[in-house]
Amino acid sequence: QVQLVESGGGLVQAGGSLRVSCAASGDTFSSYAMGWFRQAPGKEREFVAAISWSGGSLDYADSVKGRFTISRDNAKNTVFLQMNSLKPEDTAVYYCAAARARYYGGYDPLNYDYWGQGTQVTVSS
Repeated sequence: QVQLVESGGGLVQAGGSLRVSCAASGDTFSSYAMGWFRQAPGKEREFVAAISWSGGSLDYADSVKGRFTISRDNAKNTVFLQMNSLKPEDTAVYYCAAARARYYGGYDPLNYDYWGQGTQVTVSS
C-alpha cells in the first residue's frame, strides 16, 4: 500500500497562486494513478484533477480548467497541483488520492484506494 502526505496549503489572496504537493511512500509510485479532490465546509468532496501513471492523460473539473495544472514526478514520488488565478470559491481542504493498479483514476472517488490527510487552502477576497 501507499502512504500520502500533502503539503503546501495556506492562505492566499484572490488572483494569487499556490502549489500543493503530495508525497507518496511505501509502494511503487509509478504504478498508481493519482488524483486531487477538495472539500469545502458543508459541501461534499469533489473532483479537481487526475493524472495517469505516466502523466500522459490528464483531466480537470470544469471549475478549475485553465487555472489549475496537475503534474507528477515519478522519480520523486510526488504529485503536484499548481493553482493559479485562485478564487474565494477554491477555498477547501485539498486531498490527494491514489488508485492502485489503474492506469487512470478519473473523477470518481470510488476508483481511488488511498487518501492523504488533506491540506487547507484558503483564498481571501
